[in-house]
Amino acid sequence: MRPYLITAKPGRLNRAARWAGRWALKALALLVMAVLGVLVLAVRSARPVINYTATRAAWLELWAASVTGIGPVGAAIGSGLTDEFIREFHRARTGAPA
Repeated sequence: MRPYLITAKPGRLNRAARWAGRWALKALALLVMAVLGVLVLAVRSARPVINYTATRAAWLELWAASVTGIGPVGAAIGSGLTDEFIREFHRARTGAPA
């Protein structure tokens, strides 16, 4: 008769540590998802305020340009930035592997 290798099952402490580690990882994942959700909600909620502020700032710049006679600088800079964003987005969209 050949002797067989008998392996002991993990002890209570080992099983408890694994269980605690597994649940700690799950809790950490849930916490990360909750923080990201709150961040997304904050950004989405602030978007109308940002849009209103940008509209008012553009109106104020046009008003100041009409009063001072100096052309609106923000429009020239903004259009250049918009064109660059469009080029970069198109490059990323067409160059990405499927």
